[in-house]
Amino acid sequence: MKQLTVAALLVSTMAVSAPARGADTMIRAIAGVSIQQSADAGITQTRVLGEVTEIDAAGKRVVVKTDAGNVVTVIFDEKTEFLRVPPGEKSLDKAVKTTLAEIGVGDKVYARGKVSDDQKSVPAQKLIVMAKGDIEKKHEQERAEWRRRGISGIISALDQQAHEITIQARGREGAKPVVIAAPDKIQFRRYAPDSVKFSDAKTSSFVELKVGDQLRALGERSADGSRFTAEQVVSGAFRTVGGTVKAVNAATNEIKVEMLGSKQALTVVVNNDSILRRIPQQVAMFLAMRGQGGGAPGGPGGPTGQPPQGGAARPAPGGGPGTPGGQGAPGGGPRMQGGGDFQDMIERMPPVSLAEIKPGDVIAVSSTLGADPSRLTAITLVTGVDAILAAMQAAGGPRRTVNLSTGLPSGVLDFGMSPP
Repeated sequence: MKQLTVAALLVSTMAVSAPARGADTMIRAIAGVSIQQSADAGITQTRVLGEVTEIDAAGKRVVVKTDAGNVVTVIFDEKTEFLRVPPGEKSLDKAVKTTLAEIGVGDKVYARGKVSDDQKSVPAQKLIVMAKGDIEKKHEQERAEWRRRGISGIISALDQQAHEITIQARGREGAKPVVIAAPDKIQFRRYAPDSVKFSDAKTSSFVELKVGDQLRALGERSADGSRFTAEQVVSGAFRTVGGTVKAVNAATNEIKVEMLGSKQALTVVVNNDSILRRIPQQVAMFLAMRGQGGGAPGGPGGPTGQPPQGGAARPAPGGGPGTPGGQGAPGGGPRMQGGGDFQDMIERMPPVSLAEIKPGDVIAVSSTLGADPSRLTAITLVTGVDAILAAMQAAGGPRRTVNLSTGLPSGVLDFGMSPP
């Protein structure tokens, strides 16, 4: 695994380090330079990595929960060294001393010490802290960067010799090709089967890319929008299915679904990282017009292709036709808050809980391609698909080719990869 920032590892706990000596060696271990496998990536013989869930100052202990869900008690004494590290740092060069009083629930911590045999406790020699607020601020900055300088689409061609990727990036006039220059020196990541979060993407390379993959790239667009020079590329194989809910099991966070068209039975698993949203009526009308191949003049999805307000996407600040903030793919199209894809619109839709999903609801679900095709772990799940179908039926007119996986015309629900 390539070296990652301390922030990425503290947030996602992607790697396990071997025993380290010295401050810099230890911080490099957090960054994933040296790796050894274990059942829980947040626990090794010499350290625990996780999120603070409880602080007992009187008892001189902090309770930490790893990303895998295991709970470890971190014990400290007067010899324990407390340090705070800013997000994004790869060493302790900018670490500052801190105290227990400055640690809060939700902070990420790296506790170094000999972990007990049952992996339930660790007497910490050193406690490195990254504040929850600092992590959230860093994350928002990164997301804003991806929205401002990012591009997304479906891979339609690969040039192995030139290291160029052609994607179909969707704008208001439909999908347009964009050629992405992606040399070996840039950062490649790829979603693993059944992963959900953007941060779950693993180190990858150009050779793992496949035609049909979804792709997000961060970099610079050419003046005419036909080319893009990438700094980072994240890819994955995804599927989107539409279906009718047959049963909901709140205890196991599972939804039994019958696919539209094929009637195939599926099990959809929802976890804490899944994005659950409800499609408002206005947005359903916009998507229905999109499914008809365009919009009516003066109405939602009209000549500008703009989605309606009230839960839909909005143009990026300062954007407009012909400006980087207002254009998506070549040929135009609103850049949904700079990102230019349906996922940005989804994030602004009203949230829905698992308890609100009932038998008979029509949903659409995106997921990575997992080992079991009959079982999906939801990246994004939207309810209200029946409103799109009803609006399309009421609108009439020509329809594009139906995507049998969703039961909707191709391009109506373009989601899959989770947002950064």
